[in-house]
Amino acid sequence: MVTSNPPVVPEVNEVDLSDLKASLALGWQDFRRAPVLGLVFSAVYVLGGWLIFWAMTTKGQLWWTLPASAGFPILGPFIACGYYEISRRLEAGERLDAGIFGAIWRQKDRQIPAMAAVIVVYFLFWNFLSHMIFALFLGNATMTNVSSSIEVFLTPEGLTMLTFGTLVGAAFATLLFCLTVVSLPILLDRDVDFVTAMLTSLALVLENPRVMLGWGALISVCLFLGMLPGFLGLFLVLPLFGHASWHLYRRAIT
Repeated sequence: MVTSNPPVVPEVNEVDLSDLKASLALGWQDFRRAPVLGLVFSAVYVLGGWLIFWAMTTKGQLWWTLPASAGFPILGPFIACGYYEISRRLEAGERLDAGIFGAIWRQKDRQIPAMAAVIVVYFLFWNFLSHMIFALFLGNATMTNVSSSIEVFLTPEGLTMLTFGTLVGAAFATLLFCLTVVSLPILLDRDVDFVTAMLTSLALVLENPRVMLGWGALISVCLFLGMLPGFLGLFLVLPLFGHASWHLYRRAIT
């Protein structure tokens, strides 16, 4: 009987600040070599941000924000794979053509959809928990809608809710970062299941906590700053860190 060899379990390496700097430099280099493709993938996030902002401010229809926001955890992994595939091809000396979109589409038959499903469930649970936190602190407060009742957040209960919710949200975001920081590049590059990829990502952070959490903090700050000028900064931030994440994966995982 012929048996197939089991997939090789990825191993994590020690990384330091020099690896982060080198990854950013290589990420910027990849963006400069393929700017149009990078901007195309970034446009999905920018347009989504505009849609959510328009629903909240112009139309005042907050119910739009949930399905719009839920789309990001579904599409996000596939869009991220676009950056990784560009960097992979540049690294391998392969052509950058429309085949990139085909490579991303083929991920639907691999482990990326399972990874996206995990992120969606995570997002929905956090959405439920955030509503619970709101009800716990402000359940008895009079509020018609967010745009006309901002003052309720300046009350002692509102400030306590914002503080507690921010701490819980930061914990959730940190855990999600630990599970996904290199898991998507692993799934694109190797024949492993999504659980192995997530555990490998977590192991990398646990092996290099200061460096990797610093990397996560840098990404968060840059994403926040990129969203301030009408989300336009994301056209630069997303390709830079998308490509850089691929190069960090190549340095961090054997």
